[in-house]
Amino acid sequence: MLRRIAPILLTVLVVALGVTALAARPQSPPARPSADYVVLVGVAGLRWDDVDAERTPTLWRLAREGSIGSLSVRSAHRPTCPVDGWLTLGAGSFAAWPGNRGGDGQCAPVDVTVDQPDGIGANLPDQESVVLHNQERLPWGAVPGALSESVRCSVAVGPGAAVAAARPFGRVDRYAPTLPEEPAGLLGSCVLSIVDLGTVAGDDPAVRAAAAQSADAELARVLAGRPPRSLVIVAGVSDTERPSRLHVAVAHGPGWEEGWLTSPSTDRRGYLQLIDLAPTALAALGRPMPDRPFLGRPAESVGDRPADLSAAIAEPADADREAAAQREVAGGFFVVLAVVQVALAVAVLPLLRRARRHAGPYGPKPVPRAVVATVEVLLVAAALAIPAALVAEAAPWWRFAHPAASFAGLTAVLLAATTLLVRLAPGYRATLGPLGAVAGLTTLAVGLDVVTGARLQLNGVVGYSALEGGRYAGLGTVGLGVFVAAALLSAGWLAQRVRRGWRPTVMVIVGGAAVVVVGSPYLGADSIGAIALTAGVSVAAAISAGGWLTLTRLAWATMAGLALTVGFAVVDLGRDPAERGSLGRFLAALGDGTGGLTVQRSSAASFETLVDSPLTVLALAGALLVWFALLQPWGGLMRLFGIYPAMRAAMAGTAVAAVIGGLLGAAALDVAGAAAAVVVPMAALSALRVLDHSADRTRPGMDRPADGGPSGGGPGAPGPSGGGPGDAGPGDAGPGDAGPDGGVPDGGGSGGRSSAEVATG
Repeated sequence: MLRRIAPILLTVLVVALGVTALAARPQSPPARPSADYVVLVGVAGLRWDDVDAERTPTLWRLAREGSIGSLSVRSAHRPTCPVDGWLTLGAGSFAAWPGNRGGDGQCAPVDVTVDQPDGIGANLPDQESVVLHNQERLPWGAVPGALSESVRCSVAVGPGAAVAAARPFGRVDRYAPTLPEEPAGLLGSCVLSIVDLGTVAGDDPAVRAAAAQSADAELARVLAGRPPRSLVIVAGVSDTERPSRLHVAVAHGPGWEEGWLTSPSTDRRGYLQLIDLAPTALAALGRPMPDRPFLGRPAESVGDRPADLSAAIAEPADADREAAAQREVAGGFFVVLAVVQVALAVAVLPLLRRARRHAGPYGPKPVPRAVVATVEVLLVAAALAIPAALVAEAAPWWRFAHPAASFAGLTAVLLAATTLLVRLAPGYRATLGPLGAVAGLTTLAVGLDVVTGARLQLNGVVGYSALEGGRYAGLGTVGLGVFVAAALLSAGWLAQRVRRGWRPTVMVIVGGAAVVVVGSPYLGADSIGAIALTAGVSVAAAISAGGWLTLTRLAWATMAGLALTVGFAVVDLGRDPAERGSLGRFLAALGDGTGGLTVQRSSAASFETLVDSPLTVLALAGALLVWFALLQPWGGLMRLFGIYPAMRAAMAGTAVAAVIGGLLGAAALDVAGAAAAVVVPMAALSALRVLDHSADRTRPGMDRPADGGPSGGGPGAPGPSGGGPGDAGPGDAGPGDAGPDGGVPDGGGSGGRSSAEVATG
């Protein structure tokens, strides 16, 4: 009885761990007014490499005394053109101006009409159509002018500032086309002022330096006329052309001295988003947020900034270079990975056909051992490619003259080193030896990175880019797929080494720890990934002791994922609207009738990812290899599953978690593709080794023949591609250790196995 209910009790434990991990979130202190006035100064295109002590002395002094950070200027369109950036600034959400794209996707000149009927304020006659465009045509539901609607009075200087300060019906409270000679009166007339200081554009260093110098001179006049107790925020509010870059963000005022800027929307020191500036201004003024919450969150200043400003500025400038290099390298890396893995899948097919040894004198000629050994090493290297690329981020490859070549060389060296480490490991000759080593190394690499702040994933080739604006901390899509696969394979490898009754416990212990790593906001910060992994761990625990993935067990795993979802949703909805996560915001949107926008946005993102991502090819190629080759009678995977049921459980749980994670996370097949990059090569290698011993008739406990028998090994020493005695778990073939239905040992699935197969694989 206890054996039957153990998986259920352990699944409940996983759900409890998941809810605890997801609910443990630090509460932000209540916002307190820190300024009587806020002055938002925007310079389109301004980057940190435009700032130095000689050309821009005012900005340099402001950065030295205030807080600095890298600004992601993502808007509803990419790239974020200047008018999009100003509109997003005023909306506090991803917005875009209609019709400002050229045929090549670059920013087209936009002539914003600003009428001044009374000489005090201004009016934007196109504003109502802009609001309708964002509300009805774009999936974010942004409200242009939401920032100005939240204060009684606002000032705009320049056409870009007018776009940001215009209320939804087009009115700008106070407006000046250029900065007056004595700006103090204008800037002090309202609690919120928005100033457009022009654009820094182009690739010519001399042109950029002149534009930055001109903006710096105007900034000096703004600071001379700033009201008392004011917060001044300087931001590079947009891109000016493709590709996107990270931009300048500086905050100067009471409480913002000599720190790093950060935001709960990024959870990363030194990073904030353009959509964070509107809530930051309102929080500083002590004003309530609008009825429809901003997508951004109020920024704050944190310490630990280097005392030397040059060293401090070098960090965001280096982050911009890294993000730009990542964009150039990532696509090529995944294309090469997909091509190599597909080629390996094709190469493995004839080996699988000829791997099964025949006991009689007739049959196909065996594949030479050297060929099999070479393919095995290549399969190990293919499975370790993504972890090696992740570890390569520890070295600053993007600083070299040829970043792509530097990354490729560094990754190749690391890949060769880790493959050699696996090859020389003591258990490599065992059937599951390479799988266990690869899974352990991958889990260690990704897990340590997440536990230590996910530095290697930020702007990493196999991580996520701050330029995309989707994630800035925690576990990315590729990292989730790789970590889920590696953690569950590690759990299966460990579970296979204990008696059958203890296998669900091992699965839950390892899988539950992985759920905490994935879901905790202090670590992976991926609630969707934690829900998906909970379902996968539940499946793995349910079938690790024997049996197959039945509809009942799949339904139970689904219920476990739903239980975690409901539990987290209840906790998340109980938080303040500004503190909610993505799940809580989505459920709240469903309640107020705006959830359709989120569904539309997720569907569009999933379709785009499905079509454009090389990981889709990896997922599909892996599925085809498994279904049409490995799971066939000659493919070896069914035999592997019969001998090692814990590995069957681990792979089934990985498939469930990867599919759910992609569907719920709007990542299409990216999670499954990343998981397949680890699982499929190891499944093929293990299947080859099991097939190699399919004709072994040596009884357990008996020595092999002196000549090594079919595998060419001595007593207790397997051949180059086989496993030796003791490779299977302690409980795999003991007396009376039958499957749940009294059939063949450990769940069956490989009818006609010899006792040596059960004992040695």
